[in-house]
Amino acid sequence: MIGRITGKLIELDATHLLVDVAGVAYELEVSANVLLAAPQTGTALTLFTHFVVREDAQLLFGFASKHERDLFRAFIKINGVGPKLGLALISALDPHTLGVAVRDNNVSVLTKVPGVGRKTAERLMIELKSRIDELTHNGAVPAAVVSADGAFVPSAQSQVGEAEDALIALGYRPAEAQRAVAAASQQVAGEQLSAEALVRLALRGFVQSSGAS
Repeated sequence: MIGRITGKLIELDATHLLVDVAGVAYELEVSANVLLAAPQTGTALTLFTHFVVREDAQLLFGFASKHERDLFRAFIKINGVGPKLGLALISALDPHTLGVAVRDNNVSVLTKVPGVGRKTAERLMIELKSRIDELTHNGAVPAAVVSADGAFVPSAQSQVGEAEDALIALGYRPAEAQRAVAAASQQVAGEQLSAEALVRLALRGFVQSSGAS
């Protein structure tokens, strides 16, 4: 297992680095963060690495920090997420943005990553929520986005989003769901309700509207 290398940067392109370590050149596929911070060729650098052995190849991935590698390893443990997609995720999302998205159950943030569709994003979100303790403990995701006891801090935005998604799943159009949840939120201004409570209020509003008409 190759966990870290220190050597001289020989060359780089859009996705790879070639690093000379005591006369042996290692080719590493790296994150966007590594490429952005890469020194000039001929300069020494240190990278944390993850080594993958397949039947047809041996691949070495390089990361700017141990935390970045930990996040990559958390991603590739998820069913359907390989190293390529793992690199795309950590390249597109900084840890704080990811932590806030997981806390707020904001699936749309994940769908902005190239190669991540809605279903993959939803599966990723479920897995990341189950691993939040591990990710905050090792520093891959800032602990500031969760509460002191490690539980998620539900924001008003996340509750609204969950309520809207629930109504859409029940067959309401997105615009209808948005208006109904907004109306429900206005009824309890200053009070933060759970997504379930917002859905109940919204459904009550639908019933009252149909009765009035």
